[in-house]
Parts: sequence; structure tokens; C-alpha cells
Amino acid sequence: MSPEKNFTFLVSRTDAIGDVVLTLPVCGRLKQLFPGCRVVLIGRTYTAPVAAACPWVDDFLNLDELLKQSETAQVEALRAYEAAAIIHVFPNKTLARLAQKAKIPLRIGTRNRWQHWLTCNRLVALSRRHSPLHESQLNHKLLQPLGDTSEPSLTEIAHLVRLQATETLLPQFQQLLQKRQPGQLNVILHPRSRGSAREWGLDNFAQLARLLHRAGHRVFITGTAAEGEELAPWLQENAAFLAADLTGQLSLPQFISFIAAADGLVAGSTGPLHLAAALGRYALGLYPPIRPMHPGRWAPLGEHAEFMVFDKPNCDDCRQQPAACTCIRAIEAAAVAARVAAWVPLPVE
Repeated sequence: MSPEKNFTFLVSRTDAIGDVVLTLPVCGRLKQLFPGCRVVLIGRTYTAPVAAACPWVDDFLNLDELLKQSETAQVEALRAYEAAAIIHVFPNKTLARLAQKAKIPLRIGTRNRWQHWLTCNRLVALSRRHSPLHESQLNHKLLQPLGDTSEPSLTEIAHLVRLQATETLLPQFQQLLQKRQPGQLNVILHPRSRGSAREWGLDNFAQLARLLHRAGHRVFITGTAAEGEELAPWLQENAAFLAADLTGQLSLPQFISFIAAADGLVAGSTGPLHLAAALGRYALGLYPPIRPMHPGRWAPLGEHAEFMVFDKPNCDDCRQQPAACTCIRAIEAAAVAARVAAWVPLPVE
């Protein structure tokens, strides 16, 4: 493909928020390879605000809304983009079939998905489960059919993980973040993962909240409304150490704005962790050493992103009982608090 032509590319990542964030470098790299190109991200309803916050994404195609239409309308909707290529970063057999019917010229998928053999015309040899590469590096390999055979380092890719808040933070949340003493940090703790990652444990998060509070920092708890109900006794028990309980109070655009206005966030391998990293805030991820969920595959990427993992070759003992993962729980709250204490308050852009 000639880099001079203004192509439109469809990038499909129809799963969770963290996965979408780690697909942003694909969008950014397309902008580098084809200056002036148009990048359309295909995702689910709840990830639309992430697409809106990414400077590399020009438009968003909501798969949930698309699938409500007749198949003829679905095909026409895809055809209307006049896309040069669709990149199936996350396999979706329905979308792959629609892209084929829409006769998108280049349809890129992985060789190890049988449906891609039937619907794609450019196949990339890519096995994620046992690869030593980071998720973002694996995503990058799907650009090979477009002429990009480079193997960028995580540092290079991290420069393409970028989000910018799209909404002004509401006054009631701005007021919560006002600092009252020099060196004070506004720290978000996101204790739950909605089943997407191993959890550090409420006891550890409670101890961390106490330590941060005693050090003079301000602690905010975030999560969904359902998680807030589940955490109600824990939140009440630890209320004295919290600046605010924000569970269920923030829409995703407001959550992005709140993270962007705070100093940093501590969480497991979750969407909020990757959002914080992409927003240029401190993002401290807590991980187990077990593959494929270890930080080598899923670490947050950003200027101030980091992680902690228990020093053990692999926690296979926990594979059969994920909820009782002793390896991630072995990360000491005091060590996490010490890492946070090294943060320098960040300016709000």
C-alpha cells in the first residue's frame, strides 16, 4: 500500500476496556504508516468512550448497534466506510463474515482461528497463549500484511498508548480532588476486577488505604454500582481512611476525567489500570506470576506505569482455585504503599 493515499482502516477489538486500550498502538501505528488515513475502531457499547478519548481513532462503529440491524443493513454499513482493510485484532466470526460479504479488500486475521480461513484473505501466524510477547506486541503483528514487519519494543509501543479526557470533570468530583497539603497524593484504589483478573484481596486493599491515609494521602474507591453494593460492609468499615466512595457514581467518560485529574491508581490487571497508564497517570498494577496473566503479557503501558508481582517462578498451585490465588495476595501492602509514596504529585493537564 502506498503511504500517500488516504485509506480507511477498520480495527476490530470487541472485548473489554483493557484489551481495547492495548489495541490503541495499532491505531497509532496506522497513522504513522499511512499519514492522513482514517481509523475506525469497532467495539462494544461500553468501550465507545475509550475510542472517543484516543487521538488516533477518527470514528467508532458500535457492534452492539450494528447487530440490531438486518444483515443487509449490516453489510451496507460496513461497505459505506469504503475501507481498504479490516484488522480483526479480536476474532468475531459474525463480523468476519460481514466484512467478507461487504467485500473489504484486505481482511486480516490470525491463522489459528478456523473461521478466518473462510472469511479473511490475509492470515498472520499468531499464537497468543504461549507467546513471551506483551499483548500490545502481539496485536502489532497483525500489521504485517500492510507491510509493517517491525518488532517494536514495549518502550516504543508505550508512546502510542495515549488517551485524553473528553469531558470536563463535574464540580462535585473536582472538589474531592482538591489537595490540602504539600506532597499530598490523590490515589484511586480499584479493588475489584469483575472476574477479569486475579484479585489482591479486600484485606490488602484495606491495609493499603490505612497506610496511605496515615501518610497524609487521599484515597478514593472506585467500581461499578454492583461492586459498591457488594463492598458496602467493607466500605463502611474503612470509611475513616477514605476520602470518598465513588462506586457507581461515575460514567465512563467521567471516570476517565477523574483518573486524569488524580495522581494515580492501584489495581489488578483491569481496564481502569490500563486507562490510568494511557492517561499518563501513575498506574501500579498488582499481578500473579502465572501465565498467561502475568505482567509480561498484560503490564500497563505508559510514562508512569509500573507493576508488582510476587517473586515466584509460577503460581500453578493457584491455577485450579483462582479466587484463592495466594501468590498475588502475598504482595505486601506495606511494599505497595512504599511504591506509591515514591510518586511525585502530577500536574493536571
